Amino acid sequence: MNDSPGWAAPGSSSPEPDPADPAHAENGSGAEAEKAQGTPGDDTEHTTSPIPPQSPPNEPADQRPPNWAPEQPPAAPRSWTWGSQSGTPTAGQGPQPGYGPTRGRGWGPTPPPPGGPGPRQPGWHSGWAQQPQPPKPGVVPLRPLGVGEVLDGSVSTMRAHWRTVLGISLAVAVITEVVAALVMGLWLNDTSELDALANNDNPSLDELNNALSGMLSSLAVVAVVGMLGSVIATAMLTVVVSRAVLGRSVTLGEAWRDSRPQLLRLLGLLILIPLLVSVAMAICLLPGLLVSFTGVGSLAIVLLFFGFLGGIVAAVWMWVRFCLAPPALMLEKQGLIAAMRRSGKLVSGSWWRILGIQLLAFVLVTAISFVVSIPTTALTALVSGGTALTDTAAATGWTSLIINGIGSVVASTISLPLNAGITALLYLDQRIRREALDLELARAAGVPGYEFRDTEPPAPGS
Repeated sequence: MNDSPGWAAPGSSSPEPDPADPAHAENGSGAEAEKAQGTPGDDTEHTTSPIPPQSPPNEPADQRPPNWAPEQPPAAPRSWTWGSQSGTPTAGQGPQPGYGPTRGRGWGPTPPPPGGPGPRQPGWHSGWAQQPQPPKPGVVPLRPLGVGEVLDGSVSTMRAHWRTVLGISLAVAVITEVVAALVMGLWLNDTSELDALANNDNPSLDELNNALSGMLSSLAVVAVVGMLGSVIATAMLTVVVSRAVLGRSVTLGEAWRDSRPQLLRLLGLLILIPLLVSVAMAICLLPGLLVSFTGVGSLAIVLLFFGFLGGIVAAVWMWVRFCLAPPALMLEKQGLIAAMRRSGKLVSGSWWRILGIQLLAFVLVTAISFVVSIPTTALTALVSGGTALTDTAAATGWTSLIINGIGSVVASTISLPLNAGITALLYLDQRIRREALDLELARAAGVPGYEFRDTEPPAPGS
């Protein structure tokens, strides 16, 4: 059965006789004449169909089915198939007949198949060229950083510059813990007043003052020493991180010389920020405290509860807003107020992101301290026979203080560079996002191709 012309498959060849064969030509003409005259005795009306034009003997036969337009789209290359984009014919499916590499007139050369072998023609697939990778002269790539890259950059700084980082953090941790152990061991060696206070159900104000004054004084001394150590560690480690981003090494002496002029300002900054947080907390608690003096207990409790919640919110907001002030003060050589204003500008618009990263850093530091404290606490309880967990005198004994001090030194040696590195990298990340600091860093690191790039577009006419 012959296919209808309108349903012939593309490229299929019709079973027509070869016009160059005389026998077929003669038979064909006789058959056509017989069809035109009809069969004797048949009354059916016969019509003659037009004979399609034959191709000359020297030209190939037209492969197009009947009723197709004379101008057809260009044929696809022979290596293309209808189910594959790789240029390789799929299994069981070869090239379609009639869709060879020959193209119609005026259609130009055949484009190369996408992804196929051979040299790539100019102008083809130019939009799919791979973007250049950002330079990475140091511990982080010079582009906006993700959360994982900030954490990894802090750890990479500890690994790449472990001598300097370990020297700074270990020295600060040892000094602060030795001072704390001496203060606790010498100042709190007499615990009789604390024991008497614990056994007295209704102590007087004088007894409270005598029992708590020594403990509060010792804790104040330990806090001051710890703050001084934190200032020195933060200043020097910030310098180390800034050099590590550029791929440059730094010694202890270089870190100390670069950070020493800013130590007093950094100390003032680390005192001012907690003071502002405390003032905000006090302002939120003030209505409840005033109401409590009037004798309305229930209303005072409600106001104190909501004031406490409001104070926590205000404290967290101020802590996040000014958390980038230390690296801004150290790296930009600014004053107290200018560094705090600079931190607020950098944090603006990214408050929630910075809060999340800082909370993650806090969780990591707390987890490290907890993991380190488990074996030291167990060893202290084992040495003291369990009395160090319940007896104040045993807890402040020299054996317990030494064992717990060793654990605190190990924890501080790890947590100090980790926390300082995360804060410094957050500061650099915010400047890269807002001020294109990556171009200046690449130029400072000597990356090829960044020598003459500007961070701002040139002025018109320049």
